[in-house]
Amino acid sequence: MDLSRLEESIGYTFGNKELLKNALTHTSYAYEHHINSNEKLEFLGDSILEFISSKYIYEKYPTLTEGEMTKVRATVVCEQSLYKIAKLHDFSDFLYLGKSEQKMGGNKRPAILADSVEAVIAAMYIDGGLESVCDFIIKNLKEEIEIATKHVGDKDYKTVLQEKLQVHGDVKIEYNTIKESGPDHDKTFESEVRCDGRVLATGKGKSKKESQMQAAKKALENLK
Repeated sequence: MDLSRLEESIGYTFGNKELLKNALTHTSYAYEHHINSNEKLEFLGDSILEFISSKYIYEKYPTLTEGEMTKVRATVVCEQSLYKIAKLHDFSDFLYLGKSEQKMGGNKRPAILADSVEAVIAAMYIDGGLESVCDFIIKNLKEEIEIATKHVGDKDYKTVLQEKLQVHGDVKIEYNTIKESGPDHDKTFESEVRCDGRVLATGKGKSKKESQMQAAKKALENLK
């Protein structure tokens, strides 16, 4: 597979092409071909992404409190943002997937694409150092960070839902995890939100917290 088009898109040319290939190698392909997957690079990339985005937020927005900076980072460093980056640079065209994963449309799955972005971030760091990967991260997340800082004081969906439901008095609001799917390193959670025992909505996410937030968001949409 010719990866030069991806290199051109992300604005970085790898000295070690095998490192880039490794970053794009899903566990399904690695298992079939008895090679290393991108899991370890993904692990490193996650930390690099958090560090660089934290440093940028700290330096660019000095008036934000620690809690506000944490909220901005959590809003930006998430599967959805990474998925957008993957789509922008057509990562789906360059993934090494196993046959079964290909048949199931794995190259379109947000979780797989988001993980591959983290792995490529780690590969860029190993190949070219912090400056190269910093340019890539900030270029791709700068707008998302700016938007997040403007809404940092906004209440989250769970808080807004609670306020709406309790406007006429106390009600019992519960969030329950109703389903977990996928391997341990790539789990998807589904949660429901109930009001006095009645299911209002369900939501999915890569963590229980995210799935609950999505359930609250859908419940708010249903209440409109």
